[in-house]
Amino acid sequence: MTTQKIFTKNAAYQKFEVLKTNRNKRYKYGEFLVEGVRNINQAVKNNWRINSFVYSGERNLSSWAKRLLQNREIKTKINYELTDSLMDELSDKEDKSEIIAVMQMREYVREIGLSENPILALFDRPSNKGNLGTLLRSCDALGVEGLIITGHCVDIYEPEVIRSSMGSFFKVPFIRLSDNSDIDDYIKDLKREYSHIKIIGTTSHRQNAISDIDMTSPVLFMIGNETAGLNQHLAELCDVMATIPMSLNSSASSFNVSCAATVMFYEANRQRGAN
Repeated sequence: MTTQKIFTKNAAYQKFEVLKTNRNKRYKYGEFLVEGVRNINQAVKNNWRINSFVYSGERNLSSWAKRLLQNREIKTKINYELTDSLMDELSDKEDKSEIIAVMQMREYVREIGLSENPILALFDRPSNKGNLGTLLRSCDALGVEGLIITGHCVDIYEPEVIRSSMGSFFKVPFIRLSDNSDIDDYIKDLKREYSHIKIIGTTSHRQNAISDIDMTSPVLFMIGNETAGLNQHLAELCDVMATIPMSLNSSASSFNVSCAATVMFYEANRQRGAN
C-alpha cells in the first residue's frame, strides 16, 4: 500500500469531488465516499471493500483513525494525505471529518438471502435523500430483510443518504428494479418462494387500519413516492391498502414517508411478538 500526498486540487482530488457530487461519475468509477465514525465502522464490520482512505497529513489523527490506517485486514490500494484546507473543503460534515473512506460499490444482485418469514419493503421512486437514508435505518432497526428501490429515483450512494442512514446502509441489503417488467418478475419469483406472501400498499387515504391487517406471514410493504404516492401499477399488485389512523383533531393530512414506513414495520414486528 502506498500513500500519495496532495497539496493542490489535482486530478486525484478532483476525482474525490466528483465522487461526492456526480452520480454518473460515481458509477463510472464504481466508487463512493463515506464519512463518519459509525458509517465507516459499519462498512468494515459488514465487509464492504475500502479502496482508499483520505485524511489530513497536517493534523494529529485520533486513535480510532490511526487504527483504521494500521488495520492490516483493510487492504487499501492507495491512501491520500491532504492539506487541512483541502480536507475541510472535501468534508460534508459540520464537524469536519478527519478521515474519509473511498468505498467500492457492490455488484448488482437480484437475490437477497431471506428467512422463512421475511418482512420486505419496496420504496417507489424515492425523491428525498434523507428519507431514503432514514428508511434504511428503520429497516435495520425493525428487521426488514431487504429494501427494493424502483424507478427513476435518488442515488442510494449519495453521501446524504449514507449519512442519514447512520451506518444501516451497510447492513440492509438493497436492490434496484428499473421498470414495471422488472418489478413483476421479481414479485413472481417472491410468490413462487413464499406462496402466502402478503403485499401491503401504503396510502394516506382512509382505508384498512394497519392494526387490522394480519402481518404474521411473509410481508412485502409497498411504500409510495413522497409526493405522488404509489403508482397505479404497483397499487394494483397489492393485496390490501393500509392506512395509519390519525387523530381526528389532527391538522396534518399525512405522515412523512419514512415515519409512516417505520410505524408499519413496527406493527409487523408487534404482531409477530418480536422483541
